[in-house]
Amino acid sequence: MSRAPRKTVIAPWRFYLVVIALLALPTLLVGRVLSLQVLDTDRGRSFLQNQGDLRSVRNAEIPAYRGVISDRRGEPLAVSTPVISLWTDPAILAGVEDLSALAGALETTPSALRERLDNYAGKRFIYLQRHLVPVAARDILALRIPGVYGKREYRRFYPAGEVVGQLVGFTNTDGAGITGLELAYDEWLKGVPGQKQYIKDLHGDAVRDIGVLEPARPGKDLRLSIDLRLQYLHHQELQRAMALTGASAGTIVTLDSHTGEVLAMVNHPVYNPNSRRGITPAQTRNRAMTDMYEPGSTMKAFTLVAALESGRYSTETLIDTSPGRIRVGRKVFPDPRDYGEITVSRIIEKSSQVGVTRIALDLGHQPILDVFARFGIGSMLATGFPGESAGLLPNRERWSDVEKATLAFGYGLTATPLQLAHAYSAFANDGILQPVSLLATGQPGTDGTRIISGDLAAQVLTVLQRVTEEHGTARKAQVPGYHVGGKTGTVHKVGPGGYQDNKYIALFAGIAPIEDPRFVTVVIINEPQGEAYGGGAAAAPVFSRVAQGTLRLLNVPPEVPAPAELTVAAPASHTSGAIPRAEVSG
Repeated sequence: MSRAPRKTVIAPWRFYLVVIALLALPTLLVGRVLSLQVLDTDRGRSFLQNQGDLRSVRNAEIPAYRGVISDRRGEPLAVSTPVISLWTDPAILAGVEDLSALAGALETTPSALRERLDNYAGKRFIYLQRHLVPVAARDILALRIPGVYGKREYRRFYPAGEVVGQLVGFTNTDGAGITGLELAYDEWLKGVPGQKQYIKDLHGDAVRDIGVLEPARPGKDLRLSIDLRLQYLHHQELQRAMALTGASAGTIVTLDSHTGEVLAMVNHPVYNPNSRRGITPAQTRNRAMTDMYEPGSTMKAFTLVAALESGRYSTETLIDTSPGRIRVGRKVFPDPRDYGEITVSRIIEKSSQVGVTRIALDLGHQPILDVFARFGIGSMLATGFPGESAGLLPNRERWSDVEKATLAFGYGLTATPLQLAHAYSAFANDGILQPVSLLATGQPGTDGTRIISGDLAAQVLTVLQRVTEEHGTARKAQVPGYHVGGKTGTVHKVGPGGYQDNKYIALFAGIAPIEDPRFVTVVIINEPQGEAYGGGAAAAPVFSRVAQGTLRLLNVPPEVPAPAELTVAAPASHTSGAIPRAEVSG
């Protein structure tokens, strides 16, 4: 006999539990919505806002404008111009089948572009091209290629190009200073980037800016001491000198002795900071501050100071230079001819090795060293310029007579062109040496140090003026309408085996005008070719042209009527202070 199926009985409490649970779920949902949207508005909106922002809101950097570098008159030397850099997400762009339009716009081939994307597979950001002009960048962005975006940046531009390249320096692609004053004052010039928010769409493209979180703070401007008019003049004359002399390199620097400001500073070789492809370190080097040279007979002016300060000599003291040569140890120092008995002043005018050697051996090396050090030779100028050299002032326990003699006419020590100009500036500033400044000060300095008396400075100026007159070694330094002064120098270059017989450095350190001395110019011509290799033949004429242009541009009235024609005779070999070949050994 079969049994009837057993009827399943559900306990009432279970039924009600399920019903309550089903009713509770929408109640909780409605409650949560009310909590977020009505009851707890701030927290609810904040939560929803944050969740939405995580999916669509992004932060972007606002590039900061780098400060302008200008000359003393406000002419721009370095400015930042707006550009657009193109970038991409390789994962997105790699999915685009046809890259021919983009490749053509980027001046490459589709295969090369595809290979580049493959090399950066897994990356989310690479630059396609940096610093495009906005018009060109917008044309590419108008192609609407997925994964290609634009980023606003600034690019550094140098209006004066090669004329100020080695002094101002340049920045890298990211806008940071890496050479010259751009590097020295990078913290001052660079700004602080800002932050902004924007909404992106599903493709990652910016749809709308929300607002600025923090505005960008531009960098501070920098006003240099140089006068761009004088800089162009110096540059032009140096390039002319390079062509005339066949020299390998050169430098011209002009200082305002009253303020210590550098008014012009140029070098050769040059480079254009706006187009740096193929440049070499030799082109970017600011030789006026980094390169050290034996200054040769330009140091005889400071030996003269030591002689006058000793009290044993005056500018009119007679010294016998016969028979036109002098033996010191194994060395023979000759003059171009036998000058006989001449004054100390004439010794400097003629750059007599015999006369200077007799003075040096009488004084000893220490007084001469003390004067050199007092004028800043061997000491940093503290301009802050990257790579600035201090030069070298020897410090030996024992000195041979040959070393004492050669020290007096500028061998065995080194100085930069700017150091030499700085030292000569004391003669043009009544015996006061002002600190050198690459930044505009605008007024005579008050931090100067008196290193010699005003009377002594005046005596040296008188002798330096005679150097450029009829009987001196620097007649080619004369400037029509003005009295000038200075000192020539010619030194043999040092090679692997010692001094080289056929390679020279020609120097001239000059002051203008003599009646109201203010401007000091140093000219260095490295390895001039031909017979006109001396300081009087290769460097002095450059000073003449530079000084004439400087005085004219700065509205300095002429002191004397300019002659109808200035006839200048070239000095004989070695009259500008070279050590003749027979005197030089390794």
